[in-house]
Amino acid sequence: MKKSVNAIFALFISVLLISCGGSSSLGKENKSLRSNLDGTWELKGVTYDGEGYYKSTLFDDANAKCYEGSEWFFRSNNSTGTYTLSGDECNPGIRYIRWSIQNDANGNPSTFTFKFTDEKKNDLYGGAGYVFNIQSISESSMVLSSTESAGDGNVDLVYEFNKIMQ
Repeated sequence: MKKSVNAIFALFISVLLISCGGSSSLGKENKSLRSNLDGTWELKGVTYDGEGYYKSTLFDDANAKCYEGSEWFFRSNNSTGTYTLSGDECNPGIRYIRWSIQNDANGNPSTFTFKFTDEKKNDLYGGAGYVFNIQSISESSMVLSSTESAGDGNVDLVYEFNKIMQ
């Protein structure tokens, strides 16, 4: 009886150590990826994968053309940031955001999300946000994509960023 209790206890400790070790290595990968985002980025462009011409309003805010050349700032230690639009037709100004990176079932970073906040970091719009697939993130470039409905089908939007300042 005592041997079976010891065996069960040893099995429990082994499972606990393995599960903790696995999650911490995944967390390190996500933390490294998140730290790549620290700094100021320029959204070089938004393109559409699909046939046809699309006129779209991004993030229920402004025309997609207004985002070309927009400046985005990400701070990884508290997952906050901003983006700035300019131009009279573009509803100019600073938007405050809270962002995150989620891992897929295999522990690989797969999605980037953001939601709007106010200057004091309080959620706006009931905490609703936007989800993007991570195509790539490095220290100098980032490519995100999302699928949006268009007419009777869907279109993939691709967002290409370049880092301009640390």
